Amino acid sequence: MNPLRRQLVLWVGIAWSVRAGAEPGRPARVVGILGSARGDAPAQQLVAALEKLGWSEGRNIRYDCHAGGDDYERLGGIARALAAANADVIVVTAGVTAALAARDAAGTTPIFALGIADPVRFGLVRSLAKPDGNVTGFVATTPAWGKYLEFAHEALPQATRFALLANPSNVVYADYVDQNEAAAKALGLQLKVLVVADEVQLDSAFDLLARERADVLVVGPDRVFIRHMGKLLKRAQEQRVPVVGPGRPAAVGGALLSYGLDAREMYERSAAAVDRILRGAKPADIPFEQPTRYELVLNLGVARRLGIAVPASLRVRADEVLE
Repeated sequence: MNPLRRQLVLWVGIAWSVRAGAEPGRPARVVGILGSARGDAPAQQLVAALEKLGWSEGRNIRYDCHAGGDDYERLGGIARALAAANADVIVVTAGVTAALAARDAAGTTPIFALGIADPVRFGLVRSLAKPDGNVTGFVATTPAWGKYLEFAHEALPQATRFALLANPSNVVYADYVDQNEAAAKALGLQLKVLVVADEVQLDSAFDLLARERADVLVVGPDRVFIRHMGKLLKRAQEQRVPVVGPGRPAAVGGALLSYGLDAREMYERSAAAVDRILRGAKPADIPFEQPTRYELVLNLGVARRLGIAVPASLRVRADEVLE
């Protein structure tokens, strides 16, 4: 190869590397994912969104994923280990409780909290517009926790006995329970709170659900519930109890209906923020992203199996109807 052509090839290679987020001679960036295994949906969707921005696994980026189990207390230790291993950013997918643990354990390592409850209310940062320290993220709260109960009541207007799963180890627990109890009172419903912090307690909760003869089970966006959603929906199906769940995967998996933010929007905008951090931006200079779209998904197949006639008004309002 003549010298001119060799130089041209070299410059093309460098230009492609810079475009893809790599720098000549620099090791691949490391993204620690706290709260999801590599095969879990949050990790898969984040990886896919980052790939669209030029981050190719095995070439210029590497992922170190840790699910962390049901125990929130373990997550701080995992975050500390990821920081010690020089992760370029830690993406927390396990909610605001996990993000608090990561912030307190990870030193100055940048943290992106993906899909969390109000970070100001629960003490993660002082401001959404100007996060302090090394944390930013994507806020995923619904307009109010009681929204799940409202949709459940609209879908089943004759139902009066409602059960609610709640995790006491989650920092949002008291607020979550208070808002749902207020919504139940306003709607004239009976509400039984079922305390569940792990898979063992989930089994006990379904035993209590059967004894209470609840008409509906409401499941909010806690990581323990999402982690065991398949088992949860199977138990509910066996007991013929309709479930109202958090996000489209719950409805696809067998919930009567689900409500949550638009996942595509969350991952695309979160990936754009993580991309900025990987390119040198500081989390303190990146405002928290906030959702603009929410999805109501109805599963009419489940409704038919349970003999539920979903009101036409709710079917019209749904963003997606699964047959």
